[in-house]
Amino acid sequence: MKRLTLPCLALMLAALSACGSGAKEVGEFKNDWSGNEIKITQLVDPKVQGVVCHLAHFDRGFWDRVGKGNWFENPSNSSISCLQTGPVVIGRIDLDKSGEEVFDQNQSLIFKQLAVRRIYDADTDSLMYVSFSRKIVDGSAKMSLSTVPLYGRDVTWTQGKPAPR
Repeated sequence: MKRLTLPCLALMLAALSACGSGAKEVGEFKNDWSGNEIKITQLVDPKVQGVVCHLAHFDRGFWDRVGKGNWFENPSNSSISCLQTGPVVIGRIDLDKSGEEVFDQNQSLIFKQLAVRRIYDADTDSLMYVSFSRKIVDGSAKMSLSTVPLYGRDVTWTQGKPAPR
């Protein structure tokens, strides 16, 4: 039984740090003596070329997990920053007020995820990316927003540019 515990624990911890598609870890550093880390993930929007986002999030270390007794959950904190990296090509994106999810990552074994949604604001001709925590019990109170202006930029809409609302 003990032989199964360590491999199962390693598998569960690996599942916590698995990133969604279009994501690549580009930085990490320890922020305290207990091994906690800040990780920076590069996110590529699969439907918008020429825009990249960087998402910073907290990853609990071994000693923090032992000390608090909560092995399978990371905090909900995150921060996002997005920028144009070249000519923007926008494919078929969801244009309603809720936008669409472009990334998610487990922050606990089952019920908590860190997610990023893209929303287009036609009035200001900009893309908004919001990172937030999805937790069943406490809701999604922790969030961060980044805006990519499109006005006056080299932008191609493959389905035609939508009119302001």
